[in-house]
Amino acid sequence: MPHAAEQTVTPTARALDQPTPEPTPEPTSAERLRVILVLGALIALGPLTIDMYLPALPSIVDDLNTSSAAVQLTLTGTLIGLAIGQLIIGPLSDIVGRRLPLIAGTAVHIAASLLCVVAPSVAMLGVFRGLQGLGAAAAAVVAMAVVRDLFTGRAAATVLSRLMLVMGVAPVLAPSIGGGILLVGSWRWVFGALALLGVGLLVLAIFSLRESLPPERRRGRGVMPIVRTYGSLLRDGQFLVLVFVAALAMSALFAYIAGSSFVLQEEFGLNEQQFAIVFSLGAIALIGASQFNVVLFGHFTPVRIVIAALAAALASAVVMVVLALAGLGGILGFLIPLWFVLGAVGFVMPNAPALALTRHGEAAGTAAALLGAAQFGFGAIIAPVVGVLGNDAVAVSVTMVGVSATALVALTAVTLRTGRATNEV
Repeated sequence: MPHAAEQTVTPTARALDQPTPEPTPEPTSAERLRVILVLGALIALGPLTIDMYLPALPSIVDDLNTSSAAVQLTLTGTLIGLAIGQLIIGPLSDIVGRRLPLIAGTAVHIAASLLCVVAPSVAMLGVFRGLQGLGAAAAAVVAMAVVRDLFTGRAAATVLSRLMLVMGVAPVLAPSIGGGILLVGSWRWVFGALALLGVGLLVLAIFSLRESLPPERRRGRGVMPIVRTYGSLLRDGQFLVLVFVAALAMSALFAYIAGSSFVLQEEFGLNEQQFAIVFSLGAIALIGASQFNVVLFGHFTPVRIVIAALAAALASAVVMVVLALAGLGGILGFLIPLWFVLGAVGFVMPNAPALALTRHGEAAGTAAALLGAAQFGFGAIIAPVVGVLGNDAVAVSVTMVGVSATALVALTAVTLRTGRATNEV
């Protein structure tokens, strides 16, 4: 396994399945723990914004006198906001540093949450949800950029795995929190709670997060440096494939998120609290896989882990389709293979982004922005696709098969083109 010789290899030439150099000097264990805890809390804003209102989707349909497909578009609005916000905030964070965009974005999220509380129609709710996503994008892109400021290669993948453990509490708790709020108030109360959460995270960002990008490493001001940076990223084919794979893996997750409340509550008859518990079990599968991912680093390269995980996701999704079409297994026939798909996604999500970001440490904010925009942009496309296909178990399963197969073919093809055998350790 190559080590010292790799340090002279340029990012563009680096093969996908080669280990990457560790940063020097590396943060201490105590500093790493602090970074993980602070960034984990901040990056949780996005998942909480997406997931807390999921148990309320049927209630919103009734209260605003609209359709399930229309309400599902409010999720799409959030994801579009997250995608566009990262494209703007990522390059900005390379110019002015990480803290200022994070603080401003969190403030936007607070204001948008308060607007959601008083939204008079599903159309306005969709607009305000888009603004929520725009604000939450700051936490998502800045967290990824800070990780790349401080770590590279396997160290970055390890930190991202641990970060997923911390932020993973968000999707586990979010539907339960939303369901609990619905026991005492309407769906509008959920957005009031998100506003309060934003205030708490704003305070945390101001007082607990140090600047990780010193002035001498910042990029030039103006539009053209941003355009040139995006141009260099878009010319890196391996980077684009890794971004594509990460986005498709996230799309499998969003296929479940978009259809889960309708499948589990309307098709299988769970109430809001039961839905929250079942949803949390899926999140636990994803988080558990992301932590076991660190153990696998001692035996396999990140690209091998991703390829194996995508193959497992595809096989499990095919089983889901067969059982759903045959009407076999009931709710367990849907959930058991689903949990295998989510576990496989848990292996892909830390590794593909870490591999992609390692290739462009000189523009970590912009690279993280493009990565995050692709992930949430694909999610914004997938959410209404599930609705169009019927918002049922078949729709979720077929969508997961499509995204898993596409990601596996893309990564396998580019790995073979690098001339590296996928069975190398």
